[in-house]
Amino acid sequence: MKLSKLFTKTSKNISSQIESVNAQLLTRAGYIYQEMAGVYAFLPLGMKVIKNIEQIVRDEMDKIGEELLMPALSGRERWHATKRHDAIDILMSTRAANEKALEKSTAEYILNPTHEEIITPIAKHFRTSYKDFPFAVYQIQTKFRNEARAKSGLLRGREFIMKDLYSFHTSEDDLNKFYELAKERYDAIFDRLGIGQDTYITFASGGDFTDDYSHEYQTVLESGEDVIYLDRKNKVAYNKEVATPEDAKKLGVNFDELEQVMASEVGNIFPLSTKFSEHLDYKYSDEDNIQKNVWMGSYGIGISRLMGVITEKFADDKGLVWPESIAPYMYHIVALPDEENIKVANKVYETLGEDKCLYDDRDSASTGERFADADLIGCPVQIVVSKKTLENNCVEVISRSDKFESFMHPIDEIESLETKLA
Repeated sequence: MKLSKLFTKTSKNISSQIESVNAQLLTRAGYIYQEMAGVYAFLPLGMKVIKNIEQIVRDEMDKIGEELLMPALSGRERWHATKRHDAIDILMSTRAANEKALEKSTAEYILNPTHEEIITPIAKHFRTSYKDFPFAVYQIQTKFRNEARAKSGLLRGREFIMKDLYSFHTSEDDLNKFYELAKERYDAIFDRLGIGQDTYITFASGGDFTDDYSHEYQTVLESGEDVIYLDRKNKVAYNKEVATPEDAKKLGVNFDELEQVMASEVGNIFPLSTKFSEHLDYKYSDEDNIQKNVWMGSYGIGISRLMGVITEKFADDKGLVWPESIAPYMYHIVALPDEENIKVANKVYETLGEDKCLYDDRDSASTGERFADADLIGCPVQIVVSKKTLENNCVEVISRSDKFESFMHPIDEIESLETKLA
């Protein structure tokens, strides 16, 4: 992609209503555009990051489940059946415009924040014999939550992208086995995203999903919204919301001896037990043809939230710093204004591949603007072409994250750069 052709441009000044660090940086760099508080458009660069995050999540989820796509809209009757219609304070709803429909009970529709109410009847339609179990399905889809204070950018949106997986079992033991498999896949996802070292499985309240403890995945982050008690040695944490004397006794921990840090939630997993199958009458036939309730689990990861967390985790005072695994482009080519520099930059761009390079080919941009925009946009590797580098028939290769010291690389060997950086 050439910067002169890119749909967006970088910005120095943005609305004062954009308060969070992640929203400020992503807006200035041209990754997102705020429609209203908690609602964002993902622009071409932002879409590349989102799709890269999605693909990592999809790779790991495909190992334990099948992908599908459920509707964002549902009737309210399902939510009444599970007794969550009035229990969830962030539930969003809409009404039919047709006057006749307004008189019916189906006139209210729910903009789904999660899909237990939707997937359970679907599963019930196809899987009713013990021979059909266990199984799991997942989706990556837009969700809606009526957040009262949507001022944290992508960390707390009213409309957001989420991966939600649901597993179905004939026993609690089988659910627990799958639960451990899901944990392994989550660990792999966060490692591939570059935040595994600072992401901890965290005991938390089950909320509206379960009466038992749930497990969150919390990434240590100075600007995070949650306080967690962290046991780094055993790589486990406890959300402050469960730090009561009663909880401490149940969990067998002494919260006074744990490290207290700020963190941001990036995923969660819930053992749903038979709560939803009971409410929605989902049973299976066992070997003796006896009807029994299905056991379920729910497993979520905030895709767009991850983009915000990773932004704040790695950004510096110059701008964004993307991990290689999700960066929109691997290389950002900066050619200082000069005919020979541009000629060489074109060669580098064509050799490394248009799909891997963001090339600043703008005629009007100054040298300072080119370097400032490269830092702001945050691609992992900057390739600088200038008169100074061409004196040695080289380009300068710079790491945006200080992963390596900058070095000169021969232009005639530019095709070997990727191998050298690996």
